[in-house]
Amino acid sequence: MSCKTGFPEDVHSAVVSRSVHGGQPLLNVRFQSCDGNKKIHFGSSEPEDFRVGEDGVVYAGRSFQLSAEPTEFIVSAQDKETQEEWQMRVKLTPEPVFAGASEKDQKKIEDIIFPWQQYKHSSPLKRQKRDWVIPPINLPENSRGPFPQELVRIRSDRDKSLSLRYSVTGPGADQPPTGIFIINPISGQLSVTKPLDREQIASFHLRAHAVDVNGNQVENPIDIVINVIDMNDNRPEFLHQVWNGTVPEGSKPGTYVMTVTAIDADDPNAQNGMLRYRILSQAPSSPSPNMFTINNETGDIITVAAGLDREKVQQYTLIIQATDMEGNPTYGLSNTATAVITVTDVNDNPPEFTAMTFYGEVPENRVDVIVANLTVTDKDQPHTPAWNAMYRMTGGDPAGRFTILTDPNSNDGLVTVVKPIDFETNRMFVLTVAAENQVPLAKGIQHPPQSTATVSITVIDVNESPYFVPNPKLVRQEEGLLAGSMLTTFTAQDPDRYMQQTSLRYSKLSDPANWLKIDPVNGQITTTAVLDRESIYVQNNMYNATFLASDNGIPPMSGTGTLQIYLLDINDNAPQVNPKEATTCETLQPNAINITAVDPDIDPNAGPFAFELPDTPASIKRNWTIVRISGDHAQLSLRIRFLEAGIYDVPIVITDSGNPHASSTSVLKVKVCQCDINGDCTDVDRIVGAGLGTGAIIAILLCIIILLILVLMFVVWMKRRDKERQAKQLLIDPEDDVRDNILKYDEEGGGEEDQDYDLSQLQQPDTVEPDAIKPVGIRRLDERPIHAEPQYPVRSAAPHPGDIGDFINEGLKAADNDPTAPPYDSLLVFDYEGSGSTAGSLSSLNSSSSGGEQDYDYLNDWGPRFKKLADMYGGGDD
Repeated sequence: MSCKTGFPEDVHSAVVSRSVHGGQPLLNVRFQSCDGNKKIHFGSSEPEDFRVGEDGVVYAGRSFQLSAEPTEFIVSAQDKETQEEWQMRVKLTPEPVFAGASEKDQKKIEDIIFPWQQYKHSSPLKRQKRDWVIPPINLPENSRGPFPQELVRIRSDRDKSLSLRYSVTGPGADQPPTGIFIINPISGQLSVTKPLDREQIASFHLRAHAVDVNGNQVENPIDIVINVIDMNDNRPEFLHQVWNGTVPEGSKPGTYVMTVTAIDADDPNAQNGMLRYRILSQAPSSPSPNMFTINNETGDIITVAAGLDREKVQQYTLIIQATDMEGNPTYGLSNTATAVITVTDVNDNPPEFTAMTFYGEVPENRVDVIVANLTVTDKDQPHTPAWNAMYRMTGGDPAGRFTILTDPNSNDGLVTVVKPIDFETNRMFVLTVAAENQVPLAKGIQHPPQSTATVSITVIDVNESPYFVPNPKLVRQEEGLLAGSMLTTFTAQDPDRYMQQTSLRYSKLSDPANWLKIDPVNGQITTTAVLDRESIYVQNNMYNATFLASDNGIPPMSGTGTLQIYLLDINDNAPQVNPKEATTCETLQPNAINITAVDPDIDPNAGPFAFELPDTPASIKRNWTIVRISGDHAQLSLRIRFLEAGIYDVPIVITDSGNPHASSTSVLKVKVCQCDINGDCTDVDRIVGAGLGTGAIIAILLCIIILLILVLMFVVWMKRRDKERQAKQLLIDPEDDVRDNILKYDEEGGGEEDQDYDLSQLQQPDTVEPDAIKPVGIRRLDERPIHAEPQYPVRSAAPHPGDIGDFINEGLKAADNDPTAPPYDSLLVFDYEGSGSTAGSLSSLNSSSSGGEQDYDYLNDWGPRFKKLADMYGGGDD
């Protein structure tokens, strides 16, 4: 017979308990797959009520009560790869209730029989009996025992022919928490060992097994579900002990305030976990003891009465009670919490001035001065938009001399002066001001939205500074005005018309060139020096002087005024040549020199200029010529073909265009030099030597100073070197040192007459300064250290030509055997020349003939280098 994939039956019936809990296993559906590798996904037509696991077990999706009529739904199976689908209808029937059963019968232990199955060695075509679905076992929590308490007995119908052993597995048996449920392996009696707590574990899912004595499975395992029945053993608990809420004042009845929430650890689907809320008390009880109510199921608190006024009651405290058993006061458990409701402020009170009229005073000409404080009262909550006041002026200040600022701390209005006030113009101001809140009044408020008041401000007269009119004052005047001339009158005015004061006094405050003076009484200005437009104190033809006017008020005040003198130019300056020095070649071409005329005057007393050469001396016009190339420029050039190199002063007469004309003779220093083909001087050094410029002289002086510093440093270094030489003097007596007498050491001699040496010079000195008496720190570097002296051979004073070699060999042997000698030859002093010298002093050499007997005058003809010798030897006895 071929295998058929699908459900073994079209309708599957099962009997379950009437009370179904969420997650409770109800039955196990069987699906036959011919290909064991198929991946089957189970589904339900009522996924909210029933769900099917991957192993075919049907679980309750939620807790509910089965009706008396059978409940039907569809279980589907779908192949994940081929998407092929199979369906089976499931019919659930609630277990019957026997009304006439006695309490003893109800307490009778129920037997659970393992469903019968065919052994595998039987015919494979034999259809096996489907598994039974065991109804859940309901066990109340907090049972008092005695324990262990028997629940059910598990039995297999094969126990008659076989010796079987029973066991249970799962959480509560062999898995944590272990040991809650135990089973008698012989009788199959399942028992509970201790009280259960539904709040910890609401249900247990166990699996019962039946095996023979050899451990072979005899029956398929069956699932046993033990539901823990809830008892009312937990009080409601509020999430917070103190709840805070707010409600605006003046709220209408029915306004939502807040929600309080409590939880109960008991079953929320049973009466044990169903809570009800109510308000036990309200404090304060004004204006009504029942200002709020609470929804007994949701915990929402709302207002039920009008009259919330923050200015009267700012906060309410409610005691809230939550009771389970649906609020049953007899059997339910209760708990309480506190709800604090704060009445928030709304703008239901406008600001009100504390007085109808405010007074203040201000000195004239003062700004940023607070002249009056406007005080208001507001019953709303401080430092809120409903309390903060804003002030504005509604009249009495058309020029905008005042403004009103709000003090953020006191809410007062600060009347402040923002523009200077003149007492002579206005002596008093009467302002009308209004105050209102930052936010408008709430709807339905009968008060006016603002309050008004009057501010009377008195202006105080003070001594003001005099002022010059006009300031600055402009005067146009030609330069060259002589000292003592009257220039103008510069007077000031005193704005204080109502003060008894004497006349003003004038003085000079600033006069850079010291050209002016002012009369202290009438302000008349006269000159003390000639006005010069070309002065360094005149900028853009304008000269500025500042004067001071002072009164005798209390306190004394003063004001300044500026006199601007615009100086008109006159032709009082003659033009000059620029530059003052120039260079040209000694030949005719190229030899042009460009010059410019400079005149401190301005047009029309300046250019165009006229350039010409004077008639005297005659050599000027003979050697030079000048041509004007523009109004301010001219060109000077050689008239002759050749002019010897040198420095020449060329006078040039320059005349301006003023009326009358002004002219001057300027000297141009021209350096004539030899030039190459490019027109560049080649003998500048010779010409500069003949006439050095200022820059060259400065450079020479700097070089001389540097040279003197170097010489001074060399002298200091030489003195320091001499001191070091004295500190490191040789061991020999200076009188015996003849090294300065030796001129050359590389001379080999000229013949046998030079071989007559005096070998006595090789001997050691008879007297040597001992090391012990030499100062510390001045020993020579090539001296041996101070140790026990070895016995070196001492040569006799009488020299012998034949023993010099023996003397040297003996000295060498003694040095080699000296244990204190370092391994270098510098231990021995070989630069000693002896105690005397057969050579005479060079200072005793004289010329064979006197210099005075010869005539050295001919040296003067040999050039400047021999001129010094001629002066030394040809000058006679001097």
